[in-house]
Amino acid sequence: MQKRVVFDFEIDFSNGGGLQGQQFRLDIEGDDIADAALAGYLVDELRLLMVGAVRIANKRIIEEAHKRS
Repeated sequence: MQKRVVFDFEIDFSNGGGLQGQQFRLDIEGDDIADAALAGYLVDELRLLMVGAVRIANKRIIEEAHKRS
């Protein structure tokens, strides 16, 4: 089994508007990931531009098979 992080997030865009997600999952390496690193990883994975603030909540690490090859 590999590690995944499950979390809620809110993203504010610098040009207005926002995006939020609940129980979002991302594959990670290792046993933990800092909120700032997770925010950067999320923005990169979603290929977002014009990102202002990113808030991470309810983060937990689970063991589950990675979905990507």
